[in-house]
Amino acid sequence: MRTHGTRMTDEEIRAYLADNGYPEHLVKAGRAGLIDGWRKFVEQVEHGYKFGLEDYRNDLDLRGIIALVGLDDQVRDLDRRFESVLANRTVRVWESSAYDPFWDFGYPKNASGQLLEDLKKEGFTA
Repeated sequence: MRTHGTRMTDEEIRAYLADNGYPEHLVKAGRAGLIDGWRKFVEQVEHGYKFGLEDYRNDLDLRGIIALVGLDDQVRDLDRRFESVLANRTVRVWESSAYDPFWDFGYPKNASGQLLEDLKKEGFTA
């Protein structure tokens, strides 16, 4: 296993996903699936995330995997878009990795429904 941020080959990415119990569709999709999954999540957040905090945190884990396998450079534009829709950037809502990645801090400015309710329950917002 390579260290954080070292770019893996497509084969290494698929092996990592398989070895760590990720769903078969994600294993098969590999690099493209990770990037596409992050894109879809960012779009959901931009348009109003429809799920609760547990799902939101699971989606943040996807970004942690992207960093782990060395694909940061391929999602820079998506990262900028995601950062632009976050509020309260000093509040850590999840720990997707051992360091302090930007995506673990803050929550969507447009949080509503179950996500907003969960954020309030955990004391992240009033």
